[in-house]
Amino acid sequence: QVQLVEAGGGLVQPGGSLRLSCAASGIRIRINAMGWYRQAPGKERELVAYITSGLTTNYANSVKGRFTISRDTARSTVYLQMNNLKPEDTAVYYCNKYPSTNYWGKGTLVTVSS
Repeated sequence: QVQLVEAGGGLVQPGGSLRLSCAASGIRIRINAMGWYRQAPGKERELVAYITSGLTTNYANSVKGRFTISRDTARSTVYLQMNNLKPEDTAVYYCNKYPSTNYWGKGTLVTVSS
């Protein structure tokens, strides 16, 4: 049974930072590429970043240089460090395999506002 539990969201001012975590069970993150996705109000879900089994990372242009994806295979957890947050980063953030599957968690809400 695949289970993805995202956490770490909240309200932050522009320029602030947050660290999201995704606890994955039923998925071997050591051998699967994992991604972070987000869905802003009124918009479709989009890929933010992914990390491959070989630790290659890739980022959407909108977050490049500000976000960092990483993983801890011992904890079966994927992280997203988000720095210099902007109002347009406001969204519900989800993790999933990359490419994504039909197994989605509940996500964690990030609100960037002054």
